[in-house]
Amino acid sequence: MANFFSKENFRRMFSHDIGVDLGTANTLVYVRGRGIIINEPSVVAINQKTGQVVAVGSEAKAMLGRTPSHISAVRPLVDGVISDFEVTEEMLAYLLSKAQEGGRKTFGPRVVVGVPSGITNVEIRAVRDAAKNAGAGEVHIVEEPMAAAIGMRLPVHEPVGSMVLDIGGGTSDIAVLSLGGVVLSKNLRIAGDRFNQDIVSYIRSQFKILIGEKTAEQVKIAIASLIEGETPLEARVKGRDLVSGLPREVIITDADMREALSGSVESLVNGVSEVLESTPPEVLGDVIERGIFLAGGGALIKGLPELLQSELNIAVHVASDPLTAVARGTGIILEEIDKYRDILIENEDELPPKK
Repeated sequence: MANFFSKENFRRMFSHDIGVDLGTANTLVYVRGRGIIINEPSVVAINQKTGQVVAVGSEAKAMLGRTPSHISAVRPLVDGVISDFEVTEEMLAYLLSKAQEGGRKTFGPRVVVGVPSGITNVEIRAVRDAAKNAGAGEVHIVEEPMAAAIGMRLPVHEPVGSMVLDIGGGTSDIAVLSLGGVVLSKNLRIAGDRFNQDIVSYIRSQFKILIGEKTAEQVKIAIASLIEGETPLEARVKGRDLVSGLPREVIITDADMREALSGSVESLVNGVSEVLESTPPEVLGDVIERGIFLAGGGALIKGLPELLQSELNIAVHVASDPLTAVARGTGIILEEIDKYRDILIENEDELPPKK
């Protein structure tokens, strides 16, 4: 009976546990006992005349490039960190409210938020404050590669080295983990958004037509392949002719995609190589034996695992559902918060008082 009325059980009765993968491209929300219930683009549409939020998530993303002058569709996160505090707060408030629909409880939810590795204390404080202002009760921060490793059920607490490459929308996190901590990490601004920009630039340069980033993303998902397959892939792309200013359609192939993405992919491979070169020998031995684990939307680009394996001469494993690895990791942390408390970024609000 005493155990039933423990502080932890009491808190669960009157509060939700929510995990948030706060991404540049998409934000995923996990609710304890229900799993991942929200996967929405990190986009907010705002009426500039009134300052009111018009739409959030998928509805707001559909407005990108299509809004009248008084409505702006913005992405409040750039390179994985908050660039517009107020809009991020509005987005989080909307998502937390949606996550608690039909089951609102007395106290604000306990929230675990995934952030890129290596972000500054100021950026961490911004994430924590935005979540608090959006209605969260307790806020815990975890680095995304660690959350992804936990989501992939890697032995993060054991004296075994694990290497995770989390390719998101704004950043790619390369991290070597062991004994519940990050041994070495590198954060690159080379990820999904950069790949989209590469495609826009390539098509502008080679075909003299202008397309938007949304179209570039659709082409990337449809035909991008980093190794040549038996069957060529192609897609029709519509854009504005830079000479005549009129609409024009061209056919883009997977070979064009390889050329467009070659520079960024090479930088990504070099980044992973640099982390490997700096990894302590014992941990490196574990990584060579166990391989590199891929997470994030970028892991779904055709041929990327094979290319990395060929260039680095190390086995590459893709998470079973790479898009949700970080969100699943935050969920596992929530299920056993005491077990994973040591891997969370220190929460100033919970530090013991100074004597």
